[in-house]
Amino acid sequence: MSLTSAKRFTIAEYHRLAELGFFGEDDRVELIKGEIIQMVAKGTPHSVCETLLFRELIKLLGDNALVRGQQPIIIPEYSEPEPDLAIVRNVDDNYLSAHPSPSDILLLIEIADSSLKYDQEEKLPLYAQAGISDYWIFNLVDNYLECYSEPYQALQGKFGYRRKVIFLPNESLNLPNFSDLVLDLSRVFPG
Repeated sequence: MSLTSAKRFTIAEYHRLAELGFFGEDDRVELIKGEIIQMVAKGTPHSVCETLLFRELIKLLGDNALVRGQQPIIIPEYSEPEPDLAIVRNVDDNYLSAHPSPSDILLLIEIADSSLKYDQEEKLPLYAQAGISDYWIFNLVDNYLECYSEPYQALQGKFGYRRKVIFLPNESLNLPNFSDLVLDLSRVFPG
């Protein structure tokens, strides 16, 4: 009996597939651990939360950092996720030469309803392994914000975050790396 394994794509191969027109213009895909993953459609609460959060972050951050929405980040060499929002360091070319890598990322944010389990169980360890210091999940199922920080590797080799703090929709919190900037969650969570 022969065992087979699935082909894992590198980021370069994934880009080449895109150049060759393998993906349609409306295909919503991302590369996670070498696998091409179809992204789930966004529901109305997800879209509203993302829009409100984007507006608040732009107002708070001004020119202190870039806020990117649904744009790729590079996690060498087999992942190119597209988080809902990312706060990244300013660079001279505004990432024209390359997508942000983990060292550029100040905060990654996913907004989750139907994707909650995937964001918690697949993306969280991926981001922790990459050394991304702060990861937030706007959990629209339970209606609260999950804030993860301090990535670590367990003795068994699994990756995660040491700290998880929950914030309710009527609370406020400081943005990581910008301790003077306060995000009012009541202006972000839908209805």
